[in-house]
Amino acid sequence: MVNSESSMSDRLEQRGVKPTAMRLLVFQELEKAHRPLSLRELEDRMPTAERSTIFRTLTLLLQHHLVHAIEDGSGSLRYEACHGHDDCTPDDQHTHFYCEHCHRTFCFPNTRIPQVAMPEGFQMTSINYMVKGLCPTCSAKATR
Repeated sequence: MVNSESSMSDRLEQRGVKPTAMRLLVFQELEKAHRPLSLRELEDRMPTAERSTIFRTLTLLLQHHLVHAIEDGSGSLRYEACHGHDDCTPDDQHTHFYCEHCHRTFCFPNTRIPQVAMPEGFQMTSINYMVKGLCPTCSAKATR
């Protein structure tokens, strides 16, 4: 996990990204969240930043493999900081859980995505493994 602004700057620079204030802020918010965030959630956490600026920043961070995008099945992408020292690869990915009631996405970093044997000639660049249901909080509310 990236903790200091200096180490975040170093991480961006190692991937060829100039560490501007906005890039550092977006990356820091993703790191602090400990779960994937939607563009809307990032906007809520950064009320002084414009939506288009946050989106352009996310796009740049995606291109440089500092974050990865997760399709949660709700029609929106969620973004999560990559924690590896190299590019995000399918081996770095983990299972995610989407709560169908509160619409939050959770990381299960210790639950690896099952290996997928690719037919000859196919090369995997990413994988998305999403489990859907009710989170513990919503599940408890439903049983009351």
